[in-house]
This record gives sequence, C-alpha cells and structure tokens, in this order.
Amino acid sequence: MASLPKKPRRDKELTGEDVLPEVEKIMASVESRLPQTELKDFLEKKIGGLKKEKRELVGVFGRTGAGKSSLINAVIGEDDLLPSGNYKACTTVIIKVEANKQNQNYEAEIEFITKEEFEEDVQGCKKILLNDADNEKENGDERDNADKINYKEVKKDAVEMLSAVYGGQWKEILDKNGFMDRKHSKEILQLLNSKKKTLSFGKAEELSAELVKYTRSRSKDRDGQVNRWFWPLVKCVTIRVPNNHLLQNVTLVDLPGNGDRNKSRDEMWKGVVGRCSTVWIVADINRAASEKETWEILNSSLIGNGGQCQHIHFICTKSDQIGRHKGQSSVEAIRERNEEVKVEVKDHFREQQMDTRHFSDECFKVFTVSAIEFQDKELLEPADTEIPELQKILQKLNDNHSETRNYWYVSGAYGILSLIQGARCGGGATVKTEVSKVLTETMKCGHEQVQKSMQEATDALEECLKRGVENSKSSCDDVLKSFLCPERKGKGSGFHKTLKCVIDNYGVHKTTAGKHLNLNEDLAAKLMDSIDEEFRKTFPTESNPGPFNGTISSFSLDTGKLIKNRKYKDVKLQLEFLRTEEEKIKIELQETIRQRKKEMYSGLTTTIKETMQTCYEDAQKCEGKGRLENSREIIRKHVDANKNTMFEKAKDEMMSKLKNLKEEILKKLNDTMKESIERALNSDEQSLPDVKKELETVTKYYQELKKNTHEGTSPVR
Repeated sequence: MASLPKKPRRDKELTGEDVLPEVEKIMASVESRLPQTELKDFLEKKIGGLKKEKRELVGVFGRTGAGKSSLINAVIGEDDLLPSGNYKACTTVIIKVEANKQNQNYEAEIEFITKEEFEEDVQGCKKILLNDADNEKENGDERDNADKINYKEVKKDAVEMLSAVYGGQWKEILDKNGFMDRKHSKEILQLLNSKKKTLSFGKAEELSAELVKYTRSRSKDRDGQVNRWFWPLVKCVTIRVPNNHLLQNVTLVDLPGNGDRNKSRDEMWKGVVGRCSTVWIVADINRAASEKETWEILNSSLIGNGGQCQHIHFICTKSDQIGRHKGQSSVEAIRERNEEVKVEVKDHFREQQMDTRHFSDECFKVFTVSAIEFQDKELLEPADTEIPELQKILQKLNDNHSETRNYWYVSGAYGILSLIQGARCGGGATVKTEVSKVLTETMKCGHEQVQKSMQEATDALEECLKRGVENSKSSCDDVLKSFLCPERKGKGSGFHKTLKCVIDNYGVHKTTAGKHLNLNEDLAAKLMDSIDEEFRKTFPTESNPGPFNGTISSFSLDTGKLIKNRKYKDVKLQLEFLRTEEEKIKIELQETIRQRKKEMYSGLTTTIKETMQTCYEDAQKCEGKGRLENSREIIRKHVDANKNTMFEKAKDEMMSKLKNLKEEILKKLNDTMKESIERALNSDEQSLPDVKKELETVTKYYQELKKNTHEGTSPVR
C-alpha cells in the first residue's frame, strides 16, 4: 500500500472535528431532558435536522486505457484497489470510492439491475446479432466504411456482453432462445434477485481479486478457458476504504462514457454527473488535446447549466512515457513536454468555451501525472508526478466540506440552546410584542424583495424562451437534415445502422468513435442556447452572489441590529436563535434551487423526447428494403406536424416548473420564519431544562468556528 500524505493540522486553530463529538453529546443529553410542552415537538424536529450526511462528488471521466484506475489508486494511496493491467475495463459500471467509517475492512457494495432490465438488454443484443445478416443482404455495399466500422463495434459489444455472462455457450443459447432458462442462468438469476451483494476483506488486493468479475472482463483466462463475468448485471459498485482521510467527505466516481443504453444505469449516470462539484477528465498525455471523446463531457448540459460543477481538472496521464533529444535527460524532457501539453490543453479549452462560456479559465486546471513514477520513484520526484497536487485538492475539498458541515451543526445547536434558555427565562411581554412586530414587518419587506427579484428573473427567462421557440421552429428542418442525412465521404447512404441505433434508443446513440448523438438534444439546442446566459446568471454554480441575483443570500431580519440594541436585551437569546434560523433557511433554499434548476434545464430535452417518442416507436417497426428512407420520412413528418407545438410545450413546462419553484421558495421562507418568530417570542416555558452551562460551551465553539469558517470556506452544498 502506498503511503498517504499526513493530514495537515492547522496550529492553534479550533476545528469542527475537535468540537463536534462534544456538541453532539450535549444535544443528545438536552433532547432527552425535554419535558412534554408545546415546544417539545418543534425542538426535537430542529435537533433532528442538525445532522446532514452529504458528500462532495468528484467525477472521473476518460476512455478505457487512459489510466483512470491507476490514477485513483495512486491518489488515494492504495496500489492494489482498482484492478488494471490484464483486465479489460467495462464501459458500463459506475464505481464509487469512498471512506469506510464503520470498520477496518475493504468493502464493496454491488448493486444489480433488475431482471426485467437484463432481459431487455439481452433481447437488444439478440436483435442486433440476428438482424445483421438480413441487413447485409438488404443494403449490400450501400454502407460506407465509417458505418461498417461503427456497426461492427456495436455487434462486437453485443457479443462481448453475451459471452461475458454465458461464456462459450452464448451462440447455442441464442439459437434456442434460452437466455433466461435456469439451466443457463441459475447464477445470473440469483444475483439479479438478490438486488445487492456485499464483499468484505481485510486487504485491498483480496477485495480487488473478487471484485474484478463484477467490474471488468477478460476474453480468456490464462488456461485458455472462457470465463463468466458479471459486469452486464451490475448497475453500480460502491467501494469503501478504511483509514483514508482524503475520502472522509469525498467520493471519487469512476464514470463510464456518456451514459448507457440501460435506462436505470443511464438515470443513475445522469444523477451522479449532475451532482459532481468537481470533474476530472483523464486522458493519455500523447492524445490529450486531440482525442474528441475526452472532450465530449464538457459539452454535456449536466456539467454546465444542468449541473453544479465548479471545477474542471484535465489530467494528462502517463507523463513518464517520452522520447528525448540527444544530450537531454529524461527528467528534463518530461518537464519540457509537460509544460507544452499544459499550454496546448488550456488553449483547446478556451476554444471550446468560445460558444458555451460555461466555465472561466479560473475553473480549469491542467495536471500532467504519472501514477507509476509516483509509486516507483525511478525517474521523477513525487512533486514532478503531480499526484501530491491532486491529493491536496481532495484534502481541501474534504476539509472545507467537513468544516462547513460541522459549523452548521454547531450553529444550529447554538440557536436551539439559545431558544431553550430564552424561553425558560421568559422576558417582558411588551418587549416581545414590540420585537415581534418589528421582525414581522422586516420579514414582509424582505419577502416582497425576494418575490420581486424572482419575478424579474422569471420574466427575463420567459422572454429568452420565446425567442428560442421561434428559432427552434425556423431551424428544425435544417437540424433534421443535418442529423438524418449527414455529409459523408464514400458512396451510398451509409447511415442506416447508426440511425437504427438512434431510433431503437429513442433518439440517443454513442458511436464507437466516442461521438454522442442525441436528436432530442439537437432539436432542443436553440431553446437551450436562448436561455444559457440568462439561466447561468439566474442560477450560478458559485455561491456568490447566489441564485436570483443574490436575493436569497441578502434576505435578512436584521436580528444583529436588534441584538445590539440594549432595549431588547431581555430577548437577546431568542434573537440569536432567529439569526441562526435565518442562516439555515437560506442554505436550505439554495440547495432546493440547486436541485430544481437541474430538472428545469434538462426538462427542455425531456419534453422534446416525450413528443418524439411515438415517431421513434413507429420507425422501429420499419423493416425490409427502403427501411432507412421510411424511417427518415416518419421522423420528418412527425417533426413537421408537431413543430408548432412541441417547442412551445417545452417552454411552457419549463415556465411551469419555474413558477412552482418560485411559489415553493416563497412559501417555505415565509412559513419557516413566521413559525420561528412565533415560537421564539411567544413561548414561556419555565419547565424547560436549564442549559446555561451547555449554552456557554457551545457559544465558545460557535464563535470560534464562525470566525474560521467565514474566513476560509464556503457553505455546505
């Protein structure tokens, strides 16, 4: 096992890790002492809501052979965790790597697809293989070389999947249509019916040896026998590593390609990508700027407006592999080449961002790494491999997440204890009434400002969408022509196999060259283009100024001003509670907005896909001679008949979601703060426990953490 860098310790600075266990014990003790009063349910709900388990997701993308497994192993200090080398990487399984906080074992939780989904996958492979001979007869030499190569790879993928789970018997089973017979699929059915399987070992290499058949494949074992591999059954694998401080609050996710044909895997892929705050794009250093598939992920809406990505790290692997000039040392050659590649990749990134502008140069960093040299240290010092830099990034992500999460726990605890002690001690009724009136009026004004700002943003987006609808109507014929009849070299149409894959998968297909075809997204492109700039302004991924032009962040009851007024000293504790509640509700609202904005943006393509579904199903029925042109005509006629309504429908559905979001935010803000004001200033509960000592302890921690957190980190997302 490779050694990890020691976790950095900030001298003489109090951290959330230092105080959280004690504060948790205090709150558990206080909760157990709460008497049966009107406030009890409210307080228990608040205490229960203090702890939130969320993790930072780092998505790792890259082609098979780019070195993702070796990179992850090196960064987390586990040489033998993810298998590589003699095994072929599977292109469908999502692999998450995180910390094991429960025990000292290396564990893997394997989640399987459903039996129905597997049957659908098998039938899809069968259809590809059985139809191949008929299609050859039908189309003869009409296909150009690109199409032949593409479909050859599609056929190869189908054979690989069937041979993985059925071994050398797959052809015989195909002929007899016996894929789900217990004779051939007993072990398959056991795994699918189990839904999940957990592996646990004392050593990383032991887990890796057992896990490999669920995540990788090798056509033949060393003895020449064909083995069975179960990756086609797997939806996701979560690996948990003990004693790893880099992964305490961070999950590394090895993500395959651009989604998957299997619906549940595809939905999980989209969900994970949309939640990644950081993306690592991994490529062989010799093909870093030129490999198109590597850059495809940057074009995904799930990374831009449809996601929450804030940082992109382009990682060029295998930096130790190099030729050198006469008289130049290997180390000098490596360093010189690395700097050249960094400049080239950054230039390519700027060219890509000319149109989309989703990310600034500050969000994008390039690393040239060598996992082998980091472990072997034959040529390069560890710093030259840049693995330590990636470890620092993970450590910073982990620390920031931990500190801000702990801060919000301590902050919430401080507010709750303030409310308990304030309610117990009472306070003048006249003062409470006056403060309640001031706060209610302040809240009303703040609420109106939030409403106004949200409406302005809504109106601006609607105007953009209206233009997008008209642009979509006028351009959809050109979009169809470009998609259905692409210009190609060579004679013949050469597109029937690719189009068939697109139709069978309801508008989406990933070619073997790595190109991501999505007719639904192409049709929705003008709508998305029309709102991109305004959408990014309304829902920035950065925490400052925040959504809706910062109006949520700037909402305030001005409790700080009231606390400083000696006139209201008898309700200071109640005001402290309201201050922490205000901070908390703003964070919660921003999280709600972050989730909803992803749904809104991706909803444009989803609506188009739903409108197009019937024509895909009709085109799937086309068979025999002329199938290609008949399929094209079905799609053309459907779009022509629906273009005056489907783009309008997509706009209306997005506006409906935006309206619902606006109403939800305004209602939650109003209801939460109104109830908090009511509870804080209209509750006198002498029977509540005396928490003066506990409050003093937590106040000290809260003030110290507040200073540290606000100086160096951002709120938990």
